[in-house]
This record gives sequence, structure tokens and C-alpha cells, in this order.
Amino acid sequence: MNNQNYHKPVLLKETVEGLAIKPSGVYVDVTFGGGGHSAEILKQLNPDGKLFAFDQDKDAQQNAFKDDRFTLIPENFRFIKRFLRLHGIRKVDGILGDFGVSSHQFDVAERGFSTRFDAKLDMRMNQNDQLSAYEVINDYSEAQLKSLFYEYGELKNSPKLARTIVLARKESPIKTGDELQKLLTPLLFKGKEFKILAQIYQAIRIEVNQEIEALKSFLIQTDQLLEKGGRLSLISYHSLEDRLVKRYIRSGLFEGQPEKDFYGNISVPFKKVGKLIKPTTEEIKENNRARSARLRVAEKL
Repeated sequence: MNNQNYHKPVLLKETVEGLAIKPSGVYVDVTFGGGGHSAEILKQLNPDGKLFAFDQDKDAQQNAFKDDRFTLIPENFRFIKRFLRLHGIRKVDGILGDFGVSSHQFDVAERGFSTRFDAKLDMRMNQNDQLSAYEVINDYSEAQLKSLFYEYGELKNSPKLARTIVLARKESPIKTGDELQKLLTPLLFKGKEFKILAQIYQAIRIEVNQEIEALKSFLIQTDQLLEKGGRLSLISYHSLEDRLVKRYIRSGLFEGQPEKDFYGNISVPFKKVGKLIKPTTEEIKENNRARSARLRVAEKL
């Protein structure tokens, strides 16, 4: 049913188990991709159960299932509440999210997500979006580039990276990943070039797809959408995402502390279920892209 060649699902058993599925419940997979997690959810639903999936990537949309219980919504998950309402859904029993870039997106050279291929600077998950990596690299100010490399790539030499790009593009636009890598590689620590280039690409990709804003918007809506006792089962791949998920589960906020009432009690939307789950050594051997995955499960109070 699912397309393993498109994307091998990470922490498949653990993530779906985290949802504690009711056979006649309503569930949402906000990152459909190759449909691996969705297929596993459908196996556990009876004819009355429903599964809605979101994916803004046209390539992923080709993997949609023909199943009366399944609906694929071709949108970014930041609009989850709006589009579920259009389908008459106001409350759900569980929401699953796997926030990584799919194997397919990394492996198709022309999408520009991977450092392995020379391709146009693109990195758009939604190919209809106006902003691509080309605009970020060639149009953003030095201050904007410095900020995104520091915040989203956690790169200490972000001022030097930004300055180098701005000086180079005065001569001619930077059009491809190969041009960008040749420009920046001399600035990187010897022996760690590949790792740092991956962080640079990550920073650009997060900006192009507004991933942090989308994640925050999505998380806030989960509180409103989930039934009491409903579950969140979310996989993050870098510390920025994982920190946001962890804080929101713990306090319903992204920064600061929740307010206390007169008696010193705090009101929070979720309680965490179990501990942080990481892939086993065996899973990482089978699927190297699982290595940085972090799964957190929470229940709506």
C-alpha cells in the first residue's frame, strides 16, 4: 500500500502505537509523504474510522490511497484546522507528524534539497511557492542571511558565510548548489565540511519553507482539535523543532513559563506519555536518515 521507495517511514511501530488508535476514531497524518505511517493507521481502523492526511508536495500527492476511509488534503499542515473544518471535522482522536524531509525530496536532484547533487537552488516543498533558495541566497540582506544561518543552522561563523555570499553575488547571481558549495567550502572546518554544508542547507530549507512558523502554528491548533484523551505523536529531526515540541507539550507555550493560579497550579493542554523515543541501532543501520529522529508522544488533558 505505501511507497517504500518514496520514503521509508521512521519509527513506524512506535509512532503509530503512540496514537493508541480507536478503530472507529478520526486521525490525521500531517506529513503523508510515501504514506507509510498512514498505511499503518488504516490497518487499525474499522469501516467507521477516518484518516485525513496533509501534504503540500505534488510528488507525495501521487501516493494517495484509494480507500473510502482516507482523504488526502493537498495543503501545508499549518492550515490543519481550516481544511479539516471544510471536511466537516472539528475534533479528532489523534495527530501524527514526521517533520523530516522525505527520502524522495533528498534523492530527486532537481529539487535541490541535497548537498550530493548539483542542481538549481530551489528547496521548495510546495512547488507553487514563490520563495525558493535562489531568492534567499541572492536577495536576502547580509543581516538576514547571518541571522538565518545562526538561528536555523546553529552556525557560529554565520557572519563570514553571509558576507562571502553577499560579496560573491555582486559579481554574478549564485544559481546552483554547486556554486554555493564551492564558494563556502573554503570557510569550513577541515574534515567537517559535509556536516557544516548540511547545516547550511538545513538553514536555507527552513527559511524557504517557513518551517518554524508552520510548526508553531500547527502545534497551537492541536490543542483546539484534539478530543480529551486524544494523542499527539510527533517526530522531529533537529534541535530547533524538538525544543518547540517539547516546550509546547510541557507548558502549552514556546517560551517563558505558564501562569499560575491563586493556589500555584498551572493549566497545561497536554501531559507527556512515556519518555523520548529514539530509533534503535538496527533501524539506523537499515535507514541512516532515521539517526537524528526524536519521537515525543502526548495526551490531551
